Amino acid sequence: MSPAAPTSPSPRPSPASTPSPAGGIRAPRLLDWRVRFGVLALIWGFSFLFIKVGTEGFAPFQVTFGRLLFGTAVLAVALVVKRDRLPRGARVWGHLTVAALLLNALPFSLFAYAELTIPSTLAGICNATTPLWGMLLSLVALSEDRPTRVRAAGLGLGFMGVLTVLGAWQGFSGLDVTGTAMALLASFSYAVGWIYVRRTLSGSGASNLSLAGSQVGLATLQLAIVTPLFTSVPESVEILPLLAVIALGALGTGYAMLLQYGVVEEVGPTTAAMVTYFIPVIATAAGVALLNEQLTWNTPVGAFVVLAGAALTQTRTSRRRPANPPVHREKAADTDTTPRDRPTARV
Repeated sequence: MSPAAPTSPSPRPSPASTPSPAGGIRAPRLLDWRVRFGVLALIWGFSFLFIKVGTEGFAPFQVTFGRLLFGTAVLAVALVVKRDRLPRGARVWGHLTVAALLLNALPFSLFAYAELTIPSTLAGICNATTPLWGMLLSLVALSEDRPTRVRAAGLGLGFMGVLTVLGAWQGFSGLDVTGTAMALLASFSYAVGWIYVRRTLSGSGASNLSLAGSQVGLATLQLAIVTPLFTSVPESVEILPLLAVIALGALGTGYAMLLQYGVVEEVGPTTAAMVTYFIPVIATAAGVALLNEQLTWNTPVGAFVVLAGAALTQTRTSRRRPANPPVHREKAADTDTTPRDRPTARV
């Protein structure tokens, strides 16, 4: 549920072992990538439930600050264990500060405020619109990423799904417009953040873990400044909301990010990005089963249409191979920087 700044992709390793930076072979992973993929989908799907429960005992900014704080703690431990270094250079840290705002501080806060008035199921579905916003923005920001007819159709289909979820034919009756707009704006912020990261932090030389830990740490500092200005210390702390915030941060922001980059490293970003399509399904199931949230027919139908449209926007046209392929064709493929080479975790 916590996107982080990616670096240039690396060739896909074999499932059994992973090349180390020094050229050796790392030890085989204890869990198959499919298991870790499923755990990642569950964690991010349940994150919307954790937000809902957390806001029952804390102000939205406090929920966001708590999740960032516990997420930073997990990533800091990982940095120490792996003896990874923080990024260097004022330019990189400046871009990370903006990325922290767009990918963490702002969307996390918006989702927390949104769930004061909308169900967690709707928030999870709104989160799935990020690929749609990303494609729409790429038409302007990324000149090399022009849409095909299929992707354009996916964009239109996806937003039709959004209107279905919101019940547009009923005049949005019974819908909290402000909360829904906040959730959609959070997803839009993710899309803007990913484009910003792609244009500014690609090839920074720092590891994914280093960039992720630094980004989340900067977002924590941002919320540490904002939270006291708009909230006051709770008179009492309830155990269930506190546990929800801890789980949201330690699992949904810290541990999940480590899982994400492990899966990306092993099977590639295209396969790893498919976790996006499981998140709203799990969020909806969790909200209905555990929070007794009401579900009308247009919500699952619209969600399916949104996911179908989002999937179409991620399709790529096959590239024709030249009659005389260049000698370094494999190396060129490895340095391709189109969006499919980027991890796209969204929550």
